[in-house]
Amino acid sequence: MINLITHLHNNSGDRLRHGREGMGKAPRGIGAPSIHAIARVRALCLRRRRACAGLTLVELLLVAMIMSVLGSIALSQYHGHIEKTRNAQAIMEIRSIEPLIAQYQLDNRTLPGTLADVGRGGMLDPWQRPYQYTNLSGIKGKGASRKDKNLVPLNSDYDLYSMGPDGKSVMPLTAKDSRDDIIRANDGRFVGKAAEY
Repeated sequence: MINLITHLHNNSGDRLRHGREGMGKAPRGIGAPSIHAIARVRALCLRRRRACAGLTLVELLLVAMIMSVLGSIALSQYHGHIEKTRNAQAIMEIRSIEPLIAQYQLDNRTLPGTLADVGRGGMLDPWQRPYQYTNLSGIKGKGASRKDKNLVPLNSDYDLYSMGPDGKSVMPLTAKDSRDDIIRANDGRFVGKAAEY
């Protein structure tokens, strides 16, 4: 609108100048804009600025609601991604401990008694809890070993697992507390989430 006033003002000044120089009068109705016309244009501009200057309370609430919904969706996706990353890290760390145990077994002709024997005694899982290790070779019976849904031991040599995000675990994988554990099964042929075994 300001440009409109400037345009009207500039064009009218040219016409008046030509008229003063004797080139003829400006056609009727086309001359300098009247003060009333300029005031009307300015008033129109001010009204439009006020109408467009701010948002109503309803619009602000709507924007806030949309942003909160999008934020909650993004936050849940972020937490899911963090858990997948932690699960992958636990799997990788269990896989990195297995060769140390195998090397210890080759050197000493027996499995280690604890993870400290292979230099991983203080190693924590991604949830800041120690990895659980049980040497099954010296234990009689199947009571100390982790079991699958058919109550068959997962491993014949040793159990190595993380208790997962909840920090709880029981021997059979069918229990709710064990479903999120990251386990080693089938004597190392499977390492992953207990719910996927």
